Amino acid sequence: MDFALAEEDRMVQDTVREFAQRELLPGASARDREGTFDLEIYRKMAGLGLMGLPIAEAWGGTGGTYLQYAIAVEEISRVCASTGLSYAAHVSLGLGSLNLLGNDEQKARYLVPAAQGEFLVAFGLTEAGAGSDAGGTSTKARKVDGGWLLSGSKAFITNAVSAGVSVITAVTDPGEGSRGISTFLVPKGTKGFYPSTAYDKMGMRASETAEIELRDVFVTDDAMLGSRGQGFRGFLEVLDGGRISIGALGVGIAQAALDAALLYAQTREQFGQKIGQFQAIQFKLADVAMEVEMARLLVYKAAWLKDQHLPFGQVAAMAKLFASEAAMRAATQAVQIHGGNGYTREYPVERYLRDAKLLEIGEGTSEIQRVVIARGLGLGH
Repeated sequence: MDFALAEEDRMVQDTVREFAQRELLPGASARDREGTFDLEIYRKMAGLGLMGLPIAEAWGGTGGTYLQYAIAVEEISRVCASTGLSYAAHVSLGLGSLNLLGNDEQKARYLVPAAQGEFLVAFGLTEAGAGSDAGGTSTKARKVDGGWLLSGSKAFITNAVSAGVSVITAVTDPGEGSRGISTFLVPKGTKGFYPSTAYDKMGMRASETAEIELRDVFVTDDAMLGSRGQGFRGFLEVLDGGRISIGALGVGIAQAALDAALLYAQTREQFGQKIGQFQAIQFKLADVAMEVEMARLLVYKAAWLKDQHLPFGQVAAMAKLFASEAAMRAATQAVQIHGGNGYTREYPVERYLRDAKLLEIGEGTSEIQRVVIARGLGLGH
């Protein structure tokens, strides 16, 4: 068993780390403070081949592995978690849906340009009354001549306003439960499709998040992504891959919190010595370092399993759960180690704490991850 990254993996890591330090770090605090979503960042990422990193070259991607993609998410999020979130939503959920469910015509029309970074893709699953209960979708798709009319609303959708195309789930067969949900592609600018003003969020403020209203949105028959009634099963598989990316995002935040806390402990003096000399601080840092390493190993294992086409859903849930909660613990301890300074915006650790909280909620709450893991153990139903 070899835990060393391959040369290609290290190249991705070095390239993205250098990009993040050069392009993301200088404006990260300002983007967070002002809630600025900067599309130019993603155009620059496209120039490095990152926007379609795990997508096959035949469909506009770079042909990289999911492990390399997880490494990229980690390195981006280590500097700017908001950018990591919008990137992950585009690749894991948006491109993931097109890649998994799309036919050749849909892939040529949407996947190829999106993987090349020409536009972002949004994933419209969550609703006000259908979050953890994703099968409770209330958005309706009514069959009409030549296509479908979509009516309803979506909530907390990443990249919703700027996306060139959105993947939208809707009920096509009422009374069929989860087997009555299908998925559609809705291009930006379609009549009746209204992304709303972005939320005023606690964290991830430089990632675009908005509601979507669908008022009798007409889409043609060829806009259905996958087969009729395949929506629920499809997005569950897509979400498994998404959990790996959220886990990687958590590792990035946790590592950033550890880096900041370690630096502060080595420079801040109290009682005549650096605070890093006190055992109480050392123990905090030791625990954080241990959890960062454990989270990274889980995320990398889940990505490796996916790359090997082996069952990975159970490990992905573990990785997402552990890494997101480890990020919260790391950020909390980093604020504590900074003392009063950690409670100010002069230091980045308060941003890490605000950003980390979303990871315990988005793409399946910590509670839902525990349900998934328990079912994998043969418990529940």
